Amino acid sequence: MRSAVQRRLGRDWRLAALFLAPTALLVGVLVLVPIVQSIITSTTERHGADSVFVGLDNYTALTGDKQFHTGVVNSFVFTAYAEVFKVVLGLSAALLLHRLRRGRALLIGLLLVPWVVPTVVTAFSWRSLLDPIFGSVNTLLTASGIGPLLAQAHLIDAWPAGWLSDASLAMPSVILVNVWKGVPFFTVCFLAGLKAIPADQYEAATIDGASAWQRFANVTLPGLRHVITVTVTLSSIWTFNNFDLIWLLTQGGPGEVTAPYVLVAYSKAILQLQYGAGAAVTLVMLPIIAGLVFVLVRLLRQDGVPRTPRPGLRFLPRIVAAVVTVLLFWASPEIFWKAAVVLAVVLLIAAAVGRVVTVLGERGGRRASAAVSKVGSGIALTGLLAFVLGPMYWIAVTAFKSENQVVMRDNDLWPTPWTLEQFSALFTDQPFGRWYLNTLMVSAASTAIALVCAALGGYALARLRFRGAQGFTVTVLLTYVMPGALLFIPLYQLLIQARLTDSLWSLVLTYPTFTLPFATWLLTGYFASIPVDLEEAALVDGCTRIQAFGRVVLPLAKPGLLAVALFTLTNAWNEFLFAFVFITKDDYKTLPVGMQSMIAGDVVPQGQLAAASLLVSIPVVIMYAFGQRFLTEGLTAGAVKG
Repeated sequence: MRSAVQRRLGRDWRLAALFLAPTALLVGVLVLVPIVQSIITSTTERHGADSVFVGLDNYTALTGDKQFHTGVVNSFVFTAYAEVFKVVLGLSAALLLHRLRRGRALLIGLLLVPWVVPTVVTAFSWRSLLDPIFGSVNTLLTASGIGPLLAQAHLIDAWPAGWLSDASLAMPSVILVNVWKGVPFFTVCFLAGLKAIPADQYEAATIDGASAWQRFANVTLPGLRHVITVTVTLSSIWTFNNFDLIWLLTQGGPGEVTAPYVLVAYSKAILQLQYGAGAAVTLVMLPIIAGLVFVLVRLLRQDGVPRTPRPGLRFLPRIVAAVVTVLLFWASPEIFWKAAVVLAVVLLIAAAVGRVVTVLGERGGRRASAAVSKVGSGIALTGLLAFVLGPMYWIAVTAFKSENQVVMRDNDLWPTPWTLEQFSALFTDQPFGRWYLNTLMVSAASTAIALVCAALGGYALARLRFRGAQGFTVTVLLTYVMPGALLFIPLYQLLIQARLTDSLWSLVLTYPTFTLPFATWLLTGYFASIPVDLEEAALVDGCTRIQAFGRVVLPLAKPGLLAVALFTLTNAWNEFLFAFVFITKDDYKTLPVGMQSMIAGDVVPQGQLAAASLLVSIPVVIMYAFGQRFLTEGLTAGAVKG
């Protein structure tokens, strides 16, 4: 019989407190305390060296702040268009890969490359490719005739295009780069969702005479509804709070056409030293992010089984889609019709190929139908791989060019001759080896901390019964979506007090703040998917709860643990903002910050940066290539089943 305390706090409250203590300590000290400090800061205004209490003045001032209004609209436009294209391309890639019997693992590994490479590598490669004079994009589009054709169709105002310097093209270009980097995450999640759909549903639909489109609309989409909603919600939170990519690509320019609200907060707090105004910009947007987190938490606590929506909510998705469409048309009419044209072309081509395959199949031409389907899939996969691997190919060939060939732009797409000159110069002229070792140590240590804490916390939330489990989950996820531009100011003050600035410990301790919550969520879903009977059998055999966790649950959770390790290691390896602020000495810089410091004004050592990008990306790509099977299994049981 349970005691009064157990009835009040839950059956497993003692063990839950033990398992959740590390996560609660990290989240409390490194996230919640800085958030409270930011709230207090938002009610102050800097007057000289002093901060004066001004109440809600910083918030009321935002109602007439055009820079803030522009930032909010830019964040909405950037997020909405990016999510639409990531869903379309990610779902298309997942459907194509799901049908493959050979080479699927290799292709998935290749598609993961954009997602795992550091953001500074992404920004460097795309800035070079989109250069209006020397960039390979303009060169290839001009040679193929596509560029002038785009200008004639008024999709581009003039040719050659100034992709990042033209006010009408800067936002679409930034969205393109974000889509390039985000499609792999959607593809892997959708592949996990497709794997979870029972094959007998497709067999039953085929027996009933359903066409390929009908099977997609009535089996695939309903089966993916849960994972699509979770993935889009999670990605929307990430994209809405994006800072690094936009800052490294355009710094919000030209003018303010690409400046998101987070960059507005950064500008006010850091560049203008108005910490209160900067904190207010971020905090005033917090209700929107909190609403997305609430939806995400509700979805994660479901079992992933499609449910019939309530009558009053049946048309809610359509209403939301219509409202978003109207807002997008109002906010960016020029981008709206261009995006509509691109989407229409893609969907029409897919529909035409599907129709041909269906007609041939109905007329008995099975071989012709299969051949058309195979050719169409091959062309689509080739185009997708070209889009995904093009920037990485440019980095690879540039890294092996001589300095004279880089400067003179000779044989832009192929080194003549191949040389290791850039690699030797990188280690001779730059402390690249020290940066590499620093990044390796920080990433390994922060990943180990996040993995241990997430395993304990995820098990407690999935298995143990105690009061406040849902509230703890909401708190952890809410801390994950807090923008780094809000947290790094109070964190910096905290590190100064602890005398940890300009040390690797400042990064080891702060990196789990943005990796631990996501890792905890993923492992919570994975632990919930492990049959309870196995653990109960261990308890019956005399094991304690802790022994059952260590001997039964953890070995079975190996795919989930490896997926979490890959996620957290990638995030730590790629992190830029915290390392940029907390570290000023060259001896403690990490790779992203060190590479950014190699650019001095207008002097860009493209060859050395390409060599550095290659060396930075290769280890993570190799890990994902060997671990992507476990990553897919982890997402299947964690993210999909929630």
